[in-house]
Order: sequence, then C-alpha cells, then structure tokens
Amino acid sequence: MPKDTSIRSVLIIGSGPIIIGQACEFDYSGSQAALSLKEEGIEVSIINSNPATIMTDKVIADHVYLRPLTVDSIEQILIERKIDAVLPTMGGQTALNLCKEAEERGVWEKHGVRVIGVDVAAIEKTENREAFRQLMVDIGIGVANSKIANSFLEGKEAAQEIGYPLVIRPSYTLGGSGGGFVHKKEEFDAALKRGLEASPTHEVLVEQAVLGWKEYELELLRDSNDNVIIICSIENFDPMGIHTGDSITVAPAMTLSDRCYQDMRNQAIKMMRAIGNFAGGCNVQFSVNPANDEIIAIEINPRVSRSSALASKATGYPIAKIASKLAIGYNLDEIENQITKTTSAYFEPSLDYVIVKIPRWNFDKFKGANMELGLQMKSVGEVMAIGRTFIEALQKACQSLEIGRAGLGADGKHNRSIEEIMYGLEHPSWNRLFLIKDAMAMGVPLESIRKVTRIDKWFLSQIQDLVHLETELKRYSLNNIPKDFFFTLKQKGYSDIQIAYLLGNVTEDEVYDRRKSLGIKRVYKMVDTCAAEFAAQTPYYYSTFEEENESIASDKKKVIVLGSGPNRIGQGIEFDYSCVHGLLAAKESGFEAIMINCNPETVSTDFNMADKLYFEPVFWEHVREIIELEQPEGVIVQLGGQTALKMAEKLHQMGIKIIGTSYNDMDIAEDRGRFSDLLKELEIPYPRYGVAENAEEAIVVANQVGYPVLVRPSYVLGGQGMSIVINDEDLEKAVVKLLGDLPGNRVLIDHFLDRAEETESDSICDGEDVHIVGLMEHIEPAGIHSGDSFAVLPPFSLSEQVMNDMETYSKKIARALNVRGLLNIQFAVKDNKVYVIEANPRASRTVPFIAKAYDVPYINIAAKIMLGVNKLKDFTIERKLVGYAIKEPVFSYEKFPEVPKELGPEMKSTGESIRFIKDLEDPYFRKLYKDKSMYLSK
Repeated sequence: MPKDTSIRSVLIIGSGPIIIGQACEFDYSGSQAALSLKEEGIEVSIINSNPATIMTDKVIADHVYLRPLTVDSIEQILIERKIDAVLPTMGGQTALNLCKEAEERGVWEKHGVRVIGVDVAAIEKTENREAFRQLMVDIGIGVANSKIANSFLEGKEAAQEIGYPLVIRPSYTLGGSGGGFVHKKEEFDAALKRGLEASPTHEVLVEQAVLGWKEYELELLRDSNDNVIIICSIENFDPMGIHTGDSITVAPAMTLSDRCYQDMRNQAIKMMRAIGNFAGGCNVQFSVNPANDEIIAIEINPRVSRSSALASKATGYPIAKIASKLAIGYNLDEIENQITKTTSAYFEPSLDYVIVKIPRWNFDKFKGANMELGLQMKSVGEVMAIGRTFIEALQKACQSLEIGRAGLGADGKHNRSIEEIMYGLEHPSWNRLFLIKDAMAMGVPLESIRKVTRIDKWFLSQIQDLVHLETELKRYSLNNIPKDFFFTLKQKGYSDIQIAYLLGNVTEDEVYDRRKSLGIKRVYKMVDTCAAEFAAQTPYYYSTFEEENESIASDKKKVIVLGSGPNRIGQGIEFDYSCVHGLLAAKESGFEAIMINCNPETVSTDFNMADKLYFEPVFWEHVREIIELEQPEGVIVQLGGQTALKMAEKLHQMGIKIIGTSYNDMDIAEDRGRFSDLLKELEIPYPRYGVAENAEEAIVVANQVGYPVLVRPSYVLGGQGMSIVINDEDLEKAVVKLLGDLPGNRVLIDHFLDRAEETESDSICDGEDVHIVGLMEHIEPAGIHSGDSFAVLPPFSLSEQVMNDMETYSKKIARALNVRGLLNIQFAVKDNKVYVIEANPRASRTVPFIAKAYDVPYINIAAKIMLGVNKLKDFTIERKLVGYAIKEPVFSYEKFPEVPKELGPEMKSTGESIRFIKDLEDPYFRKLYKDKSMYLSK
C-alpha cells in the first residue's frame, strides 16, 4: 500500500553517547532513516545528546534536540512539534527502553502518538528472557535449556537443575553487559550477583552453555503485507562463547549447508512474525551444532543493530532507509532498489564477493583489564573489508585495523613462544587470529588448533594456505618470482610490504615497481547488490586483482577525503562527522568528492554520501593506487584524525597535493622540538621541555626541566602512552615501556604544570584571517586528558586577560603555521599566565561540540577554505548559544570493573554528551564544579 499520509511528523530517538556495545552504527542508521523520511515530505525531529555525530546536524533532520535522553525530554518535544509518530528502532537499546518506559507511563496514548517500526509488545517479548524462551517453545523453535531467576535462591536452583557449564544473561541490557559463562560451581555466586545487578529488572536467564557451537545471524525486513526478505546471512568465525560484537564475522555465510540455511531462514521468518504485527527490520541470532546441524535460537532484536550497519555496507542494501519507509506504510515492492534503480527493494541481495569484519579493541587504554573475550562485548570499533575470496578480505581487514600490521602476519611481528601461543588459542583475546597463523607457521597441526579454538576447519585451512604460500615464496628473489605466482599472492591479499618482508632485503617500493612492470595492478569492482545481474547506478567500489576494472575515472576536478578507519578511544565519531562535512563541502564547491574508508558503522561510508566511495583500508598501498587511478586535485587528510594524518608524509614525498595546511606546517605542530622553537620565536610561553631517544637521555632532560614531568611519544592521538612521573626511577620505567610499545619513536619530556587549569581554543584560518571558533575552560585540572575532561563553552571563570592571551596566541600560531582550515590549541593556565601545551592543525573532538553549541557549520566553512574556494570574509558567522554548553565525557568502565577509574594524561572516554545550562547557578553545574574542581588551587 502507499505511504500513510496521516503521518506528517516523526520523532527519531537516538542512542546517546558512544559506549562500548552501542556505537556509531546507530547514528548511521538514524541519519539514514531521517533522510529517508525527509524524502517523503515528512517533518523529522531527532532527540540525541551526542554532539559528535552527523546525526545531530541540521543537514540530517528538520529539528535537532540535543537534550538528555529521558521520557520527560521526549514529552516536551511531542508537545512542541505536534509529533504524529515515533521511530525508536534506530537508537539501539537506549531508544527501545525509552519507548517502553514512555508506553508504561501512557505518554504515547496521552499525546496521540503512534509507535512505528516496531510493536511495543515486541520489545517486551524479545528483551524479557523468559518471555522470549516461552514464545520460542510455543512456536516450535529450538532454544537452549534455561530458567529465569529474579533472586539469588532462584538462580542457585536453576543452576543445579541445568548443570555446568552454563551462561547467565541479564534481561534488558546491551552488549552483553553483566552476562558471562560459568564453567564450575565455585564461580557461580559472583557471576549471578553481577548479572542480577546489571539487569534493570533484577532478572537473569540461567541457560545451558552451547560452547563451541557455530553462530550465525540473519538480517530481515518485513512490510505491512507480511512480506519478509533476508538481506544478509552472517557467519561468526569465532564459535559460541564470544559476543558477536567481539567476533570476526563473514558474509555471506561460508560453511552453512543449503538445508541448514533454508531451515534457518524459515525459523527466522516465523520468529519475526511471532513477535508482533509491525513493518520494519530485525536481527536474528542462531547457534548451530556442528555435529548434526541442530539449530537453536539465541535472540531476536526488533531494531537495527551493529550487524544491520555491516549488512547494509556489505550488500549495498540500505536497511535503515528501507525500514523507515516500511514503517510509514510502503511495501517492499513499492520501493526502489537504491543501487540498481531498476529493481525493487523486494529483491534479496546476492553477493559475488566476501565481506570480513574484524573488531578493534583498546585494551591498551585499560591497564590491568581482563583481555579475555566472552559474552560481554569489549571492542570499541570495527573494520570491514571486501574481497573476491575470504582470505583476500581477511588480509585487507587486518591491514585496516590500525594496529601496525601489514596483513595476517608476514610482517615481522609474529609470536615465537609456543606457550603463549597455545594459551592465547585457548583463551581468546584481540590477537587470537594472528596467533592461529603463528601456530601454523611453527608447525602446530591444524586439527590441534581446531580442537582448542573450535573454529571451523574450513576457515583454518584457508589460513594454513597462507603458510604454504609463504614457504614457497621464500624460494624466490624479487626478480625471478613467476608472474602467475605473484598474481596469486596479490589475490590472496598480500600487501607489497608483506612480500618485501618475506623476500628480505627488499623495500615495499621495489616490490610495487616489480609487480607494476609485470602488469599486476589493482582493479576495482562495483558493489551492486545483485552479483552483476542488473546494472548498478551507484559508484561504490572495492579492489581486487583481476582483469576488468569497473571504476572509470572521470575528467572532473576531484578531491579525495581520507577517513579515520575504525573507531577507537581518542579517534571516534567526530572524525566521521568531519569527513561527511568535507564531502558535502567538496560537492557544493564543484568537485567530485571521493571517499576512502573501511569503517562500516559510519555515515561517511554511506554510498549516497560521496560521489564515489572506495570501501578500502586507509593503508598506504591501497590509497596510493586509488590516487594513481583517479588523479585528484589533492587529498584531504585534516578531517580523518591520526589515520589520515599519518599518510601526509608519503603523500608529500610523492608530490601529491595535501588540501589545506601543508605537510611541513602540520609537521611543525607534531614535532615538539620544531613547535617549541616556533613558540620561542613568537614569544609565547610554553612549559620547559626536552626530547630523548632512550632512558638515559630522558633522565638528563627531566632533571633539566624539573619534576614532575609529562612523558609522551611523538605523533600520537588520544594521549597514547602519556604519563606523569615524579622521579628518575618512574621515568626510566615509563620510557622503556613507551619505546618498547612504539619502537623508533622519540620521547617528549615536558615540565608538568601542577595544579594548573586547562583551556582550549578552536579556530579557522584561511592563511590571513583567523576566526576564533570558541574558547573552552576545563573543570578538571591540567594532567587529565582533554577528551576525558568536562569542558565549558564559553569559559566561566577565566579573566579577560587570560582569554585575550588565548585569542592572541591562537591567531599568532595559526598565521605562523600557515593554517588553511582548522586549528585546536590546548593551554595550561597557572597564576594567570597562559602556556601553550600543544597545537593540532586538524579536526578534533571539540569542533562538533562547538558547532552544535553555537549552531554554526564550522567544518563545512573550514573545508571550503581548505579547498581554496572561499575566504573567511565570505561567511557571516552568527553564534546562537545563550548561557553555557558543557561537554560531558562518557566512559565504559562497566566492561572493565577490574580497572582503576582514575583519570590521567591518557584518554579513556568512549564518547560524550552535551548539556546546556542558562547560568552558573544551575544546580547541575554547581555540583559538577564542586565535585571536579577540588584539585585546583582557586
């Protein structure tokens, strides 16, 4: 049936700040849904407290409410905007829980608002573990043996009845929070207590553990005519026992028999129909016994999920966009396929390539954390890679991770301790994939690895093929590798730098030149949803090694925007926000905008956002060949965080233009020695400092500048490796560890201004004029990373002299660095004197916050200045903030209860919220200031 014309205004509930288990996949889905509804002439309002996402930008919705995610906030919007319907399925667990709470309080009925995209009763059926189990039993779907428990006694009785090993699953939680396996009786009491406390309803499911079974997911869509399609099958490389968000996953499923797949499809459709009468999407998770193909249902989520974002990017089928159209009445056969433009959305995607997702962890930020993976999700981001084969995609995913690996091994970073390897295979952590390869290289039989890991033999045999190829490669030198064998290596995903390592005494560039002389070069294939059965209209590409190239470079002026890779602490969704605005600015300025990124959760990798999308690793070899094909006017590195900035030197060396601030000027800001020399020349105060290359030099420098000192490596983001030390002994330990983690780096040693106040400025410079975007004052003292500090805009207690000095120094530095675009500067203020700590001529976490607070599109303005199409004088900038905006960091400590919560120079927060107050008498601010500022000598 056609669109429901009674729905004229819709409220989309967002997911709030980024936390582990609920990340920017919901901002991607929410943004896509908002744009989809706006296409239909519907007025879209969004409530979300996250300032760093493009979802809370005016380019996405008609009305954006940066308010706390509470039912009271929602009710105010319903009244103000006269909302007809609410869509809660795009905001993860946060949005569903709010929707359910509003239903229980009678808010929807009171204001005549319909819930679309899900049946509220479905939320109860799927989130209440006992209700879900009983429903599955009623409709004949297999489930693990389990019992519900609301008390300690009930839990003990359930465990006694079911037997060990078992799993505890709290009701109404996200990312497996509070859940876990219990292998023996002695572990049960503590696990049960943790699960009951984690559940908002003090309820857990005590369930038989199907450890070692295989895990699968299906993404479904259903319309109001009860038509259901399967968008994508996803197989977990890791067996049951590891949260799917922490598992390596593969699409389409690789080791699933046709009979089992059809049975799984039928069960998923039956499950979706059983949970309620609604039009929208859902994700279903199954476990399969590898011995006999017995299927049991794990859970069903009547909302978009992390897997939905992955499936959308994997297939080119925009699940959230279509789901939102189904929610307002359309049927699948009435909606156009967004890729082909000739088929309908009632056409199941078909893939002629393989997708691999690998999670990205940040255990380095949580010293002392339990790094073993289990039911509680611990990853902070993920990468996706596309290849013609599983092994090609797997190697490309390893290159995407930003952990210094050149692929799956063959890069000199292997582990040679058989004890450590075997322990790591049995106790999975972030590096188990690499340890599997190391074990095979050391001769551990495949069957022994399979028994320990319970990973399917087919996957292991694919990795073992790499070991055989590497043995064969070592028989050759660079000049006598047969062309066919060289071609095979590239088809298996080997990077030039891996081949150089295996050959020995050969450089990456020499390997690159040799293969080019043999005519072996990347070609680009289109992601088309239909395995090339129909022509695709959307330019969305991945690379492989074949004969035919489907990406034809245009003769238009073009720019490439480099993305930020996987989300991690210190480099998050704010860079996706920046990249999206960079793409929009380039298109508005008449350029063909090309995006390179490998993060499936982001809006920047939506195939509708750029003129051309290359879903590729932000890895030198891949970026280089895209540049050679496209021949852009230049490359934007300023918006993609440290990932993109690390490319600047090689781009500069190859004579490729860097759009905006030049490589040399960015390097001055990154190189502490050069930057301090500049500050000295400009007569700007800065803490005494020195540079050392080993522990002995560091001790000499520290005694010269005076303790306490701040120790840090050059060229890092998010305070990685930073620490404050007060004596020679602690300094030596810090330096030795730092150089061990980051070999070849130099150590910066700054005198630490104890009990100083930290402030920041953000500005835009066009090479001549400088516009101060905003000045911020931190509530926490200097020494706590700016990303972990509460920041207040504008400053609340700084003297006029201090603010004038901050502005003066910002303008001096911007001009001296020849900044074209953005500049963030961090200051320490002590005894009313302003010291410059560091300058970052790039996008940072603070710019989206200031842009939302002042309601000014600063990134868009900066990008147009970077492109050289505008000067600052071309823009009229009007700030709209009345009162103060506060940036609130958000942490995910509940995932790591064993980790100290003390903050320091290394960033630990996973996301942030924004809060507005009218004046400094606000009770929230007064309590915050009292709690946080006790360290300051005010």
